[in-house]
Amino acid sequence: MKVKVHSFADDAGIADVELNDEVFGLDPRADILHRVVTWQLEKRRETARGTRERADVARTGKKFGRQKGGGTARHGDRRAPVFIGGGKAHGARVRDFNPSLNKKIRALGLKMALSSHAKAGSLFVMDSLVVDGGKTKTLKGDLAKLGFGKTLVIDGDMVETSFAFAAGNLHDINVLPAAGANVYDILKHDTLVLTRAAVEKLEARFNG
Repeated sequence: MKVKVHSFADDAGIADVELNDEVFGLDPRADILHRVVTWQLEKRRETARGTRERADVARTGKKFGRQKGGGTARHGDRRAPVFIGGGKAHGARVRDFNPSLNKKIRALGLKMALSSHAKAGSLFVMDSLVVDGGKTKTLKGDLAKLGFGKTLVIDGDMVETSFAFAAGNLHDINVLPAAGANVYDILKHDTLVLTRAAVEKLEARFNG
């Protein structure tokens, strides 16, 4: 599919870009996208540090006092939770929040996330992200002309420095290098903006 290439300065004379239909032309499937997003969010979770319970504490199990006449409770195990150094009762346990997901499903999910923006008309390709002076005010005006809302901007190997500085104060603009492109971030933004370099990197990522 052909997509018009935009520029902050002037769109005139800029050639359109041809997007690979195998990456940007798929029909999105809710079940695939749901699996990949769930996998991403589960990977972010961190488990609690496991505590030592009675079976994990190395203390004596020998009865340490008389049954009667000692004036104290009739304890028979130093591993009991009531003692300092004893095992924790019902303590936190290590849990696995890192489910596996096939690489082919992950790749398919990313293609479908990109395709969903392309089919919805919310995918834009920029010729360059250079912002004069790296000023937030300048970038804000440029984005208003293009009509971008909550936007994810993906560049090539590195995000263009002046754009990164200018976008740092805009809460509705997020930037990523092409290597960081992921399904969750793409889907939660209203608009997806790719540079020419990002398009090349993403297509090469799947063709490689």
